[in-house]
Amino acid sequence: MAKFFSICLYLLFFVSVNAQTIIQRDPEIEKMISEVSKDSLESYLKKLVDFGTRNTLSSQTNKNRGIGAARNWVLSKFQQFVTASSGRLTAFIDTVTIKPDGRRVNRAVLLGNVVATLKGSDPSDNRIFIVSGHLDNMRSNVMDSTGDAPGANDDASGVANVLECARIMSKRNFPATIIFIAVSGEEQGLLGAHFMAEKAKNHNLNIEAILNNDIIGSNHSNETNIIDNTKVRVFSEAFFEQDTLKAANIRRMGLENDGASRQLARYIKETGERYVDNLEVILVYRYDRFLRGGDHIPFAQKGYTAVRLTEMNENFTHQHQDVRMENGIQYGDLQEFIDFEYLRKNTCLNLCNLANLAKAPSKPQDVKIEIHRLTNFSNLSWKVPLSGNVKGYYVLLRETTSAFWQKKFFTTALKMDLPYSKDNYFFAVQSVGDEGNESLPSISQPFRK
Repeated sequence: MAKFFSICLYLLFFVSVNAQTIIQRDPEIEKMISEVSKDSLESYLKKLVDFGTRNTLSSQTNKNRGIGAARNWVLSKFQQFVTASSGRLTAFIDTVTIKPDGRRVNRAVLLGNVVATLKGSDPSDNRIFIVSGHLDNMRSNVMDSTGDAPGANDDASGVANVLECARIMSKRNFPATIIFIAVSGEEQGLLGAHFMAEKAKNHNLNIEAILNNDIIGSNHSNETNIIDNTKVRVFSEAFFEQDTLKAANIRRMGLENDGASRQLARYIKETGERYVDNLEVILVYRYDRFLRGGDHIPFAQKGYTAVRLTEMNENFTHQHQDVRMENGIQYGDLQEFIDFEYLRKNTCLNLCNLANLAKAPSKPQDVKIEIHRLTNFSNLSWKVPLSGNVKGYYVLLRETTSAFWQKKFFTTALKMDLPYSKDNYFFAVQSVGDEGNESLPSISQPFRK
């Protein structure tokens, strides 16, 4: 009897241990996350609000007020981080003259995006990852370039996130390059993003992912009065506009939900929830909200993988509004409505994803699944990535109706045979680096021998 109970206890212990889900966190990324400071974020945001207005058409010569003073200050903050980077971080204001368009630009204006580049440590790795927020803001009238416009949440919150990521990440080495951008001209029609996306395409830059942050600092909706700082949204397109040329194959394979931006969105959710406590990443399968658009869109239109991160519960009395009290309601995008703990978590979300991506090898190449014969096994193969040290690969699996990857299988080989029918599942493969950092997934494509 004693032997029987001993066996039962052993089996219970074995089942319990093997049923546990172990979250593998990179200690270096955990350390970076711990350095994200609410005080730093608040100081950045307050300074941006203190410029009075950051309208794209506002003064570029006043040293204390307007878009010119704001972008010079952002540049000075980036330059403060250069020393800690041992010269790997460089920063400048990238300018272009915008002509009047008869809609939101009434005169020629010098537009300037503030750009800081943290050069990758691997000369053979030309991948680029971008994090952005927009520097400009607006009042009720987008053409009002003189009145006060705090723009605390839209989008000083996004720029504060960019600055804090730059401060922390500039102290470390990453194989791939990371670019931190405070974009101008967003409210005037995504002008700064269009300029940058066009420039990137002309220079054939290998931008692998863009995380655009727009309105990420408040947790309280108007009308419905929902207060919740535990959720954040990620907006992503199904596939690029150019992919309509491949529509027949996409439809035949059922890959309507597996475009590059959707893969990035899933990656952000998995990685973010791994590292950031008390934050749920909600995926929204749209390119953006109704009646609005963000700086990720011009990049997506050029074929780059781009998503928008934004708060879960928006308050429209605090967006694009003159500061005023009306019928007992306080209007205006004021700092008092910012939840800095929520902004801290959203900054951690950006940081852990940027770090995990930039530390990982590049994606596996030529991922294939055999379809030359009827079988209940799925036979996958792939080629090594173009850059990075590879410890192995994760083969990902999910049911065709599932929004998220459901299983991961690790291997050091360049192929895997799985006892799951290719007719019932989608498959993808990630490269895994020496420290466990995963690349973005490469979806499998069918082939016949």
